[in-house]
Amino acid sequence: MSSQTPPPKYIYEDHHDHPALLPMIDLPIIDISQLTTAEADQNLRSALSEYGCIMITNHGVESWLLEKVGMVFKQFVALPEEEKLKCKREAFQGFGADPALAGDLLPVDWSARLVLNVLPQEFRELKYWPENPPEFREVVDEYGSKMVTVHEVILKALARSLNLKETTFLDKIGEPWILYARFNFYPPCPMPDLVFGLKPHCDATVLTVLLQDKEVHGLQIEKDGQWFRVPIVPGALVINVGEQLEILSNGEFKSSHHRATVDSERQRTSMAMICLPNPEVEVGPVEELVSEERPLLFRKVKYEESLQLRYYQTGKRIIDDARI
Repeated sequence: MSSQTPPPKYIYEDHHDHPALLPMIDLPIIDISQLTTAEADQNLRSALSEYGCIMITNHGVESWLLEKVGMVFKQFVALPEEEKLKCKREAFQGFGADPALAGDLLPVDWSARLVLNVLPQEFRELKYWPENPPEFREVVDEYGSKMVTVHEVILKALARSLNLKETTFLDKIGEPWILYARFNFYPPCPMPDLVFGLKPHCDATVLTVLLQDKEVHGLQIEKDGQWFRVPIVPGALVINVGEQLEILSNGEFKSSHHRATVDSERQRTSMAMICLPNPEVEVGPVEELVSEERPLLFRKVKYEESLQLRYYQTGKRIIDDARI
């Protein structure tokens, strides 16, 4: 084995294509400031029904804040190891690799993550929030507030597009719903075609809003059986449909199957802001979306972090167990 070959626990035996060789996908770009008409709502519906993944612009997050939230994480990653260990991952929050579970697991991701509950504030555990850089908490707090608005704007528009009351999806996920952040750090790997920074999966979420690295590509999505690279569009955010929204919409919106690759020379970072149902709520298809023409497709499910992690590490999907 070459000295450049990653340790065996990271290696996928079925080697994937070198990240740079895949074609780039032309994702729909939606100006969400225009989601004020029925036509705009239907355009959003059509894009997410077909792709499960889109880009949004004019989302209300200032360019300086996008720059800042990416910068504070890069500054955190650059800190000495002993400083980062103050936020060491325990169970599902903090900084580090995903906790290893027992059983037949897929190879380990070539990455580390900082996972934080952001909102509501009573769900925060500040011992996992970095104190350095000093502005980290303030920046993430402000960005989180903006993300609440983005999630709500999109969920309301999708409800209207299906001729539902605009708060239908928000009502179904409970009050308060959960917003958590997942900062992703992907170190360079000399043989990037042997590993994944994030293994192929669908998010077990309602929606995921992703801020990509400004320079280094890595996000890929699957469409019609083929993998594509997702372009970097300055100032745009990526929206992924999660399995909870697929269930709520009774299959109208399909969760996005995606993965993240790594670069051979450059590190890469990204940040996901994730909408989850209230932990006490069981999510099922909206009654108005069930009919003789479109029968009930899913039973109700309740989101559990430990269960979601096991599914992710074994390559399975929660939504498959919810199918009727």
